[in-house]
Amino acid sequence: MKNLKLSIATVAVTALLTSSAIAQNSKEIQHIKFENLGWEQLGDKLQRKYVYGEQGMLALFKMDKGAKVPLHQHPNEQTSYITKGSVKVHMQGKDYIVKAGEVLIIPGNIPHQFECLEDGTLDIDFFAPPRKDWIEGTASYFGKK
Repeated sequence: MKNLKLSIATVAVTALLTSSAIAQNSKEIQHIKFENLGWEQLGDKLQRKYVYGEQGMLALFKMDKGAKVPLHQHPNEQTSYITKGSVKVHMQGKDYIVKAGEVLIIPGNIPHQFECLEDGTLDIDFFAPPRKDWIEGTASYFGKK
Protein backbone atom coordinates (compact mmCIF):
# COMPACT_ATOMS: atom_id res chain seq x y z
CA MET A 1 0.00 0.00 0.00
CA LYS A 2 2.88 2.35 0.82
CA ASN A 3 4.38 1.76 -2.65
CA LEU A 4 1.01 2.47 -4.29
CA LYS A 5 0.72 5.81 -2.46
CA LEU A 6 4.28 6.68 -3.41
CA SER A 7 3.60 5.80 -7.07
CA ILE A 8 0.45 7.92 -7.16
CA ALA A 9 2.33 10.85 -5.61
CA THR A 10 5.18 10.45 -8.11
CA VAL A 11 2.77 10.47 -11.06
CA ALA A 12 1.01 13.58 -9.71
CA VAL A 13 4.26 15.50 -9.20
CA THR A 14 5.58 14.42 -12.63
CA ALA A 15 2.35 15.57 -14.31
CA LEU A 16 2.58 18.91 -12.54
CA LEU A 17 6.20 19.48 -13.53
CA THR A 18 5.72 18.50 -17.17
CA SER A 19 2.55 20.47 -17.86
CA SER A 20 2.76 23.69 -19.86
CA ALA A 21 1.08 25.72 -17.13
CA ILE A 22 0.51 25.43 -13.43
CA ALA A 23 -2.92 26.00 -11.95
CA GLN A 24 -2.01 28.85 -9.68
CA ASN A 25 -3.56 30.34 -6.60
CA SER A 26 -3.48 34.02 -7.46
CA LYS A 27 -3.89 35.01 -3.79
CA GLU A 28 -0.55 33.47 -2.78
CA ILE A 29 3.05 34.18 -3.70
CA GLN A 30 4.20 31.79 -6.41
CA HIS A 31 7.84 30.83 -6.98
CA ILE A 32 8.05 28.71 -10.12
CA LYS A 33 11.10 27.31 -11.91
CA PHE A 34 10.02 28.07 -15.47
CA GLU A 35 12.47 25.63 -17.05
CA ASN A 36 10.73 22.77 -15.22
CA LEU A 37 7.44 23.42 -16.99
CA GLY A 38 6.83 21.16 -19.98
CA TRP A 39 6.26 22.49 -23.48
CA GLU A 40 2.80 22.33 -25.05
CA GLN A 41 2.88 21.52 -28.78
CA LEU A 42 0.47 23.94 -30.46
CA GLY A 43 1.16 23.44 -34.12
CA ASP A 44 3.88 22.46 -36.50
CA LYS A 45 7.15 24.01 -35.23
CA LEU A 46 5.43 25.89 -32.37
CA GLN A 47 5.47 25.26 -28.62
CA ARG A 48 4.52 27.28 -25.55
CA LYS A 49 4.52 27.29 -21.77
CA TYR A 50 3.01 29.86 -19.46
CA VAL A 51 2.33 30.98 -15.90
CA TYR A 52 -0.25 33.40 -14.61
CA GLY A 53 -1.43 35.32 -11.60
CA GLU A 54 -4.51 37.34 -10.87
CA GLN A 55 -3.68 40.31 -13.12
CA GLY A 56 -1.26 39.02 -15.76
CA MET A 57 0.08 36.04 -17.70
CA LEU A 58 3.61 35.36 -18.95
CA ALA A 59 4.12 32.99 -21.89
CA LEU A 60 7.19 31.71 -23.69
CA PHE A 61 6.88 30.58 -27.30
CA LYS A 62 9.58 28.49 -28.99
CA MET A 63 9.24 28.29 -32.76
CA ASP A 64 11.02 27.52 -36.00
CA LYS A 65 10.81 29.17 -39.42
CA GLY A 66 7.36 28.81 -40.94
CA ALA A 67 5.51 28.31 -37.65
CA LYS A 68 2.24 30.20 -37.61
CA VAL A 69 -0.20 31.45 -35.03
CA PRO A 70 -3.45 31.75 -37.01
CA LEU A 71 -5.52 34.93 -37.17
CA HIS A 72 -7.22 35.46 -33.83
CA GLN A 73 -8.13 38.16 -31.36
CA HIS A 74 -8.70 38.41 -27.63
CA PRO A 75 -9.72 41.14 -25.20
CA ASN A 76 -6.31 41.01 -23.51
CA GLU A 77 -3.56 43.53 -24.17
CA GLN A 78 -0.51 41.62 -25.46
CA THR A 79 3.12 42.67 -25.12
CA SER A 80 5.43 40.53 -27.27
CA TYR A 81 9.20 40.65 -26.74
CA ILE A 82 11.30 38.73 -29.26
CA THR A 83 14.47 37.59 -27.50
CA LYS A 84 15.90 35.52 -30.35
CA GLY A 85 15.07 35.32 -34.06
CA SER A 86 12.25 37.26 -35.72
CA VAL A 87 8.54 37.15 -36.53
CA LYS A 88 6.12 38.81 -38.92
CA VAL A 89 2.89 39.99 -37.32
CA HIS A 90 0.00 40.88 -39.61
CA MET A 91 -2.75 43.15 -38.29
CA GLN A 92 -4.97 45.90 -39.57
CA GLY A 93 -3.67 45.41 -43.13
CA LYS A 94 -0.03 45.92 -42.19
CA ASP A 95 2.95 43.60 -41.60
CA TYR A 96 5.24 44.29 -38.65
CA ILE A 97 8.65 42.60 -38.67
CA VAL A 98 9.76 42.19 -35.05
CA LYS A 99 13.38 41.17 -34.48
CA ALA A 100 15.37 40.05 -31.43
CA GLY A 101 15.47 42.87 -28.89
CA GLU A 102 12.24 44.46 -30.14
CA VAL A 103 8.81 44.70 -28.53
CA LEU A 104 5.35 44.89 -30.09
CA ILE A 105 2.34 45.96 -28.00
CA ILE A 106 -1.03 44.82 -29.35
CA PRO A 107 -4.15 46.41 -27.82
CA GLY A 108 -7.05 44.14 -26.92
CA ASN A 109 -9.52 43.04 -29.61
CA ILE A 110 -7.16 43.64 -32.55
CA PRO A 111 -7.16 40.65 -34.96
CA HIS A 112 -3.57 39.49 -35.54
CA GLN A 113 -1.48 36.56 -36.74
CA PHE A 114 2.17 35.60 -36.26
CA GLU A 115 4.60 33.91 -38.65
CA CYS A 116 8.07 32.86 -37.54
CA LEU A 117 10.87 34.00 -39.88
CA GLU A 118 13.86 32.16 -38.31
CA ASP A 119 14.57 28.80 -36.69
CA GLY A 120 15.03 28.96 -32.93
CA THR A 121 12.91 32.07 -32.40
CA LEU A 122 11.95 32.80 -28.78
CA ASP A 123 9.01 35.08 -28.00
CA ILE A 124 8.07 36.19 -24.49
CA ASP A 125 4.47 37.43 -24.31
CA PHE A 126 2.76 39.19 -21.44
CA PHE A 127 -1.05 39.35 -21.35
CA ALA A 128 -3.22 41.53 -19.13
CA PRO A 129 -5.52 40.28 -17.85
CA PRO A 130 -4.61 36.55 -18.06
CA ARG A 131 -5.98 34.65 -21.07
CA LYS A 132 -9.09 32.85 -19.78
CA ASP A 133 -9.35 30.90 -23.05
CA TRP A 134 -5.94 29.32 -22.35
CA ILE A 135 -6.63 28.67 -18.68
CA GLU A 136 -10.03 27.12 -19.40
CA GLY A 137 -8.80 25.29 -22.52
CA THR A 138 -11.34 26.96 -24.82
CA ALA A 139 -8.96 28.66 -27.28
CA SER A 140 -9.80 27.15 -30.66
CA TYR A 141 -7.54 28.94 -33.14
CA PHE A 142 -5.16 25.96 -33.22
CA GLY A 143 -8.03 23.54 -33.85
CA LYS A 144 -8.07 22.39 -30.21
CA LYS A 145 -10.90 22.80 -27.77
